[in-house]
Amino acid sequence: MLKLYAMFLTLIFLVELVAAIVGFVFRHEIKSSFKNNYEKALKQYNATGDYRSDAVDKIQNTLHCCGVTDFRDWKDTNYYSEKGFPKSCCKLDCSPQRDEDKVNNEGCFIKVMIIIESEMGVVAGISFGVACFQLIGIFLAYCLSRAITNNQYEIV
Repeated sequence: MLKLYAMFLTLIFLVELVAAIVGFVFRHEIKSSFKNNYEKALKQYNATGDYRSDAVDKIQNTLHCCGVTDFRDWKDTNYYSEKGFPKSCCKLDCSPQRDEDKVNNEGCFIKVMIIIESEMGVVAGISFGVACFQLIGIFLAYCLSRAITNNQYEIV
């Protein structure tokens, strides 16, 4: 049973290791995929509570940003042609929703990437800590299994 436990722990460790390597290797594809999906969410934006629209509003409200690269990205959308900028783009209150002076100038993509890159150290540290505990667990399980099979412990 101990050897089976150690094998499963080793398998989980290897899956985590492969996931970390794939994430590191394909980090640029992840960025471009996020950017493409964010642009698509902007194009399909409506204020009716769609999950993509809610995500766009949440990002723009939280990070005080507007659009993908800047507020001009909204000008290519159907929502802007009908209603102007969404309220989540506004600095304070922009009642005429086409007033460019009252919306946030910075784009959200750069701000999201800055936050993700700044938090990567924390994620890597926690992952490294978990991996160390897994390796210690694997090592101790094999040591205990070997000690039991070598009859160093008396069977009760």
